[in-house]
Parts: sequence; C-alpha cells; structure tokens
Amino acid sequence: MSGQPEITNSDYKKSLLSGLQLFQNVSPDDVQTLLQKCDRCDLKPGELLLSPGKKNENVYVVLSGSLHVHVGSPDSPIVATMETGECAGEMSIIEDRDPSAYVIAAEATHLMVIHKDVLWDMVDISHDFSKNLLVVLSERVRSHNHFIAASIGDWKKYEKHAKTDALTSLSNRHAMQEIFPREIKRCVQNGQPAALVMIDVDRFKSFNDKFGHVAGDRVLSAVAKILQNQFRPRDLLVRFGGDEFAVLLPDISESEAMAIADRVRQSVSGDTESSDDSLIQIPVEISMGVAELEENGSFETLLKAADQALYRAKHAGRNRVSN
Repeated sequence: MSGQPEITNSDYKKSLLSGLQLFQNVSPDDVQTLLQKCDRCDLKPGELLLSPGKKNENVYVVLSGSLHVHVGSPDSPIVATMETGECAGEMSIIEDRDPSAYVIAAEATHLMVIHKDVLWDMVDISHDFSKNLLVVLSERVRSHNHFIAASIGDWKKYEKHAKTDALTSLSNRHAMQEIFPREIKRCVQNGQPAALVMIDVDRFKSFNDKFGHVAGDRVLSAVAKILQNQFRPRDLLVRFGGDEFAVLLPDISESEAMAIADRVRQSVSGDTESSDDSLIQIPVEISMGVAELEENGSFETLLKAADQALYRAKHAGRNRVSN
C-alpha cells in the first residue's frame, strides 16, 4: 500500500468523489480530514484481495480497473464484477466476520482503502455517506439472494438428474432407496398390503451382442413406456439398473400383484414398439418376481424376497411370473 491520497483542491475532490458509489452527493469538505486517513493500493491482474478465512478490516473502492467475485474457490465461475466506483469488503465489516467470497483483480486495479474505523467515522459525519452505504448493502443482499435462489435452482436440477435415469426418464435406484422405504413404512403403519415386482428383460445381453447397444437402449426405453402405461400412476416404478426394473404396488396383495404382473408380461411380449418406430420388430420377453410385504416387514426384506422370486422365474424358463 502506498501513502495517502493527495487531494489538494475542491474541484479535484468533487471530480474524484462524484464517480464513487459511496461518495455520491457527499460534500468533500465533510470528509476531507477522513479521506486523508485513507490509503491506496494497486493490484496486479489475478492478485487476490479478499478470501474466506482471512480477516478483513477494510472497504476497497475501485478507482480504476475491476474486481471479480468467486464463491467456493478462486477457480469457480465469476458471480459478480466490481467496476470503477464500486466497492468490496463492506459486508464482512458490517457482519464482523470473514469474507464469504474470493475477490480477485480482473486486471491492473487501483483501489482506495478505507479502514473500518474511518468508515464508521464517515458514517457518523455524513448523512449522505450513510445513505450510500445502506444502498450498497441493500444491493449486495439482493445480489446474494439472487445467487442463492439460482444456486437452489441448480441444486434442484442436479438432484433431479441424480435421481432420474437418463435413458428411460424413470426414477433410478438412488430414488428407489429413498422413496420405497418411506412408502413401505407408511403401509406397515397403516396395516395396508404392498407388493414389490422385480422385472428383468430376458436374454438382453444376447440381444445387445447381436443388435448393438443402440438397439438395446431403444428396447429398454420401449419396455419402460409399456410399464408406465400398464401400472397405476400411484405405483412407484424405477429402473433398478441395466435391464432390470422394479415397481412397488401400494395397497396391493400378492395375488393381485401376480395377476397384474402377468398382464404386464403379456403386454411387453406382444409389442415393444409403436407402429411408427423404425426398429425391426423383435420379440422381447420379461421375467417377473413378485413378493408381498410381510407384517412389520422392511424394504430390505421385501427386495430380497422379490429378487429371489425373479430368480425362480428366470430359472423356470423365463417369460413368466413367479412368487
């Protein structure tokens, strides 16, 4: 940091202050003595000014150049830019805590440095300075709120993608592990039945090897659409992984689930593609394992029972439903 600002005449002082956000409409005479207590500093491009974990005691006013603001790390995307006349560091002083973001020189930047003690003296001596500081703080809070809202939106999108299968648009296994236990617990508490159906596309590996992964993906998508159409909207259908699907049927007994599963099996083996699809019509069959929720049962015990039932269906010749 270098010396004190050399403010020698009224015109120069007015010219200097008029373009600075904190000093708009502030009489130079009111803050003349305090300005003499301010320092200046120069930053090189890429030089760090403020960062989390490093205490800050100054407000920095950009006299020339610009500053970039990053949240999370210095390498994260730029969330704001402080241009000439704007300031940085005021929030950490007001809140009396470390900065919440990284502030880095975007280019060669010249700054006025106002120590926090001088800042409070300026607040005491000038009503206009106080008003300007409040405006700056209000804009900063509004900017933070917009950033938080955008971050929440991004997080929700990420969460959705993390729990949605990209190929079929069904919920995936991660979602299953969150949703199924909750629904099973509800059924247990209410004394209601529930059934779990595990579904496997028969000989899918051979199909993939023969026709390729693109055709295989189209078959899985087609099977997923049929399953969606055949089960109730309230039934919880997921892609379990690979060529396996799972569906939880609340308020359905095992005998009812067996009948539903056989109807679904016939729908899949009858036609896996709409008439306007260009995929060569190749018979696709599925095996299904059905298990009913036992009294005081859990997601883990129900999943194990349904998986064992699926194993029996496949080893009994495939294209069938087993319990």
